[in-house]
Amino acid sequence: MRVCPGGPVLQKCVRVCCRRGRWRVPRCVRRAWSYTHLLARSLCYNSLTTWDTVNESLFEPVFWTADRLTRWFGPVFVCLVIVLTSSIMLIAYLLILPLVLRTYPPQWIAWHLAFGHWIIVMITFHYYKATRTPPGRPPTMKNDVPFVSICKKCVIPKPARTHHCGICNTCILKMDHHCPWLNNCVGHFNQRYFFSFCVVVTLGCMYCSISGRNLFIDAYSAIESSYKATPPTFTFQDKLVNKSIIYMWVLTSTVSVALGGLTLWHAMLISRGETSIERHINKKEVKRLSKRGKVYKNPYNYGRLNNWKLFLGVEKRSHWVTRVLLPSSHPPCGDGLTWDFHPKRKEALPV
Repeated sequence: MRVCPGGPVLQKCVRVCCRRGRWRVPRCVRRAWSYTHLLARSLCYNSLTTWDTVNESLFEPVFWTADRLTRWFGPVFVCLVIVLTSSIMLIAYLLILPLVLRTYPPQWIAWHLAFGHWIIVMITFHYYKATRTPPGRPPTMKNDVPFVSICKKCVIPKPARTHHCGICNTCILKMDHHCPWLNNCVGHFNQRYFFSFCVVVTLGCMYCSISGRNLFIDAYSAIESSYKATPPTFTFQDKLVNKSIIYMWVLTSTVSVALGGLTLWHAMLISRGETSIERHINKKEVKRLSKRGKVYKNPYNYGRLNNWKLFLGVEKRSHWVTRVLLPSSHPPCGDGLTWDFHPKRKEALPV
């Protein structure tokens, strides 16, 4: 079969027309395709890439948005905590305290006054210290502190137990988490204040919920009777009092359950010598080493009692009262850069 001599010329003309005509792909589309192709190839750039790295890259816009929203609404959460706590204190002083003074015997009046005001002082002190105390940051200048890695965002050495907070945009020593209700990170220097605040708020909410149970039942019955065919006559003050008691009881009961669960979770972590972040890391290490027939041991677990003593800063017996049951601004054990308590792991600290 004979080939037409003008065939190659025709093909060349078609290719030129395609390049010069409307069939040509726009440059912006070609650049977007090249960039997408580069991103896809970067996910499997080397053998060290894992699914965690891929997921972190894919969800980076979501994390960025959540971090910015949490940073912007941090002061709003702090104001909300202050308003809610103040409202409960106002109802307790104006409604519950007069009832206690009128109906309770002297010994119970003394108990309620002492315990209630101890709760108020502890809540105020620990919340202020938790919000205003810096959690601790690693040094940015050159030093001899041992480190385990380099932060890819701060580009500074990270000591052991240090992690980067995307909301504060800095590395935090012994970081546990970023608490929006404090508008602050929970780290080495303020973790005790955060945990003590959770404990005393839980105790205070349980105290209000139990003490105001009968008041809540009476107020709820009064509100329910107002919907009957012949409702009793209530003044505006009576309605305000009943609704305030219902509001206090519902809020304190809900907070005691929710915050109580969080407090128990952190108590378990403290007993194991872990933070919230280290809990997830250690679970992965346990699975990884179990596949190799090995057992992972947390190097920062010094035994339950010693973990609590180190966390609370208890160095002698009197500290259980002066540093635990009473407000105390003593610093935590260590500087958060090095952790050299390992030789005392199997021995009880001298208290």
